Amino acid sequence: MILELHLLQSFPVSNLNRDDLGAPKSATFGGVPRARVSSQALKRAARDEFIKHGLDKTDLGDRTKRIIFAASDLLSEDHQADPRATDILAAGLAGLGFGVVDTRRSQYLLFIGNKAAHALAEYCEQNWDDLTQVVEAAEKEAKKATSKKKANPDKDPVAAFTKSKKSKDAAATRKLLDASYAADIGLFGRMIADNTEFNIAAASQVAHALSTHAVTTEFDYYTAVDDLKKNDEPGADMIGTIDFNTACYYRYANLDLTQLRENLAADDALVAKAAQAWLGAFIDSTPTGKQSTTAARTMPETLLGTVRDRGAWNLANAFLKPVTGHDLMTTSTQRLFEHFQTLRGFYGSRALRTVAGAALTSDTAPLPAEERVDSLDTFTSRLLSTALDTTA
Repeated sequence: MILELHLLQSFPVSNLNRDDLGAPKSATFGGVPRARVSSQALKRAARDEFIKHGLDKTDLGDRTKRIIFAASDLLSEDHQADPRATDILAAGLAGLGFGVVDTRRSQYLLFIGNKAAHALAEYCEQNWDDLTQVVEAAEKEAKKATSKKKANPDKDPVAAFTKSKKSKDAAATRKLLDASYAADIGLFGRMIADNTEFNIAAASQVAHALSTHAVTTEFDYYTAVDDLKKNDEPGADMIGTIDFNTACYYRYANLDLTQLRENLAADDALVAKAAQAWLGAFIDSTPTGKQSTTAARTMPETLLGTVRDRGAWNLANAFLKPVTGHDLMTTSTQRLFEHFQTLRGFYGSRALRTVAGAALTSDTAPLPAEERVDSLDTFTSRLLSTALDTTA
C-alpha cells in the first residue's frame, strides 16, 4: 500500500530554506523561476515533529558523527577512567569497518538506532585488551613513521592501523547497525558507504516543494543602532539586506507501507505509530529557516490524500503553466483537483483504495462529494485506517 499526501501551503515574507548565498532556494519549472524548499529541509522539519505525533524517543534514531562520545558515557567506571578510552572506542569503531578521523568522530554522519552507542560500548568492553594493543601498536607505528619523516602528522594513527586490520565480528557490526526499531530510519532510509549491506531503502519519498506560480526574490534593507551610542552620534551601526520571497507551495510526499513494514521487522504496532507520525508531522511541520525574523508559521490550506495499491502520482504538472491572478490559493486548488481528476479519467482508479480532500478557503469541486472531508481528524483517520488495514 502507498499513502500519498498533497498539500498547498502559502507563506508570507519568509526564507524557509537558504542556498549558499543566503537567498531562498529556487528552481526553474515551466520556463519560469519558482520558489523551492528542498526535500531534505522538509524531512528534517518532519523528523523534529515525530515525537509530537505519537513516536517516543526510543522509537527514533540519531544522525551523528559523535557515536564515540556517546559510547564513552556508557562505559563502566574503570574503563571511563582509562586515559585512552576514546582512542580505544575509535579503534573499535574503525575495526568494525567505519572511517574515523583524528577528532574521534566518524568520517561522515551515521544514521543509527539509539541502541548503537550501547552496542559500541559493549563491544569495546568485551575486547578492551585487544583494542588497547591496537592503540599501542598504532602509536608505535606513528612514532616510527614520524622519525623517518614518512608520516603525515595530521593522519590519525588508530584509523590508519585498523584500516588493514578490521574485525571480522560481523555480529557486532549487525548489532551496531540494527535499525529495525528506529522508525525514522525505516521511513527515510540509510546509506552507509563503508557497509553497503546495511543500507536501508527509504519507505518515504519526499519531493522538493515548488511554488505554483512565478516568484522573484526580494530584499529587506535593514539598519541597527548601538544602544550605548551617545545621542549626538548620528548614523546606523549596522546595515545590510536579507533575501526573502512570498509563495504558495505545492508539497508532495508518499509512504510505502509495505517497505516500511519490511524495514521495521514486521512490527505492526511500530508501523502504525510511524505512519501516523509521518502523516501528522508532514502536515504540521514547517522548515525553520529565518523563522525568528519572519514568523511564517502557516498551515496547509488545501489537502489531498490517497491510498493506492501501486504507483504514485506527483501532481506538480498541474502547475507546469504557472498560476496567475490575485487569488493564487483558489486557482492552485482548482488546478490540483482538476489535474488529479484528469489523471484518474485517463489512467483509471482501480489502484486507488481511498481518496480524501479538503480545502479551507477554496471549493473542493471537482472532487466527488464522498471524497470530501471537513476536518483534519476525518482526513487522517480515513487515510490511515485504509492504509494500515490493507497492510497488516
